[in-house]
Amino acid sequence: MTLSDSLSKHENELTALDILSRTKMLVHPALVAATQRLGPELQPLASHQLSTGGKYVRACLALLSASAAGADEQVGLVGALAIEFVHNFSLIHDDIIDNDVTRRHQPTMWAKYGVGPAIIVGDALSTLAFQLLLDEATVERVGAARCLADAVQAMILGQAQDIASEDQPSLSVEECLRMEAGKTGALLACAASIGAILAGADDDDVKALSEYGDHLGLAFQATDDMLGVWGEPSVTGKPVGNDLRLRKKTLPISIAYAKGFDVFAESASSLDEELSDADVAEAMVLLDDCGARYETLELAEEELRAAIAALDRAPLASTARDELTVIARYVIERDK
Repeated sequence: MTLSDSLSKHENELTALDILSRTKMLVHPALVAATQRLGPELQPLASHQLSTGGKYVRACLALLSASAAGADEQVGLVGALAIEFVHNFSLIHDDIIDNDVTRRHQPTMWAKYGVGPAIIVGDALSTLAFQLLLDEATVERVGAARCLADAVQAMILGQAQDIASEDQPSLSVEECLRMEAGKTGALLACAASIGAILAGADDDDVKALSEYGDHLGLAFQATDDMLGVWGEPSVTGKPVGNDLRLRKKTLPISIAYAKGFDVFAESASSLDEELSDADVAEAMVLLDDCGARYETLELAEEELRAAIAALDRAPLASTARDELTVIARYVIERDK
């Protein structure tokens, strides 16, 4: 029995929040210090981005993966910083693409400073991630940089597939999962293994941690897709049913389509038009009635089980394995 199996949901969340709080205390000051390498024109923008908060899940995985490989979690710190900078770069660009003016209840970068400056600071944060990793060109750091570069390319491809889907009436479940594996899973897989790479872990350990991150990424995105339809506005910072309103091709939509239900068929005719409140309400009922909500939740649970099972395929340090399990459960139980 793992640690998380013996905890109630409430206790599990408290434990996860403790782990994430420990991560933030270590990582946030180091992130702020690293942004001093940026020019004075960019530092205020970087400070704004970092001040918007975040749960530091990806940074946490980087630290825990070093511990899982038997090293001090400090060994994974530079990987945690690099992952966080790349993650923030992706958020800044995503907000521009999606025309979102708030994130975490604060103005997005482009809404506060303009599109041009937002693009530039996003690029700067991405570049800074690789500079940090390659300050010392050891075998381990080069390997970590390669892992991150591959993850960024996969993430960008996933985003490109997402944009291309806007011109399609629907995506199959397989197409949706492939897109989400790139958009979300690739960076989480890198985060979950980069600390082990920096620690010089053997290939089996790195592979097990990467597989854990791959599955966790799909569980994470399935949960996000749930929140995008049924999440509380006070938690998500967006109107209920926002993904429906924007006609996003998320997992519940693909599941419904596979069952023969076109959620958007009876709504506004143009793919560019947002759904009305009445259309959103009707689509939410349809998704519930056809079982798409339940099946999205089931998929998240299946990916969670696969993530935890991956940890058992290598001789990882037990405390770090238990904490990785707790974080995985937190990812799919958050605010749903």
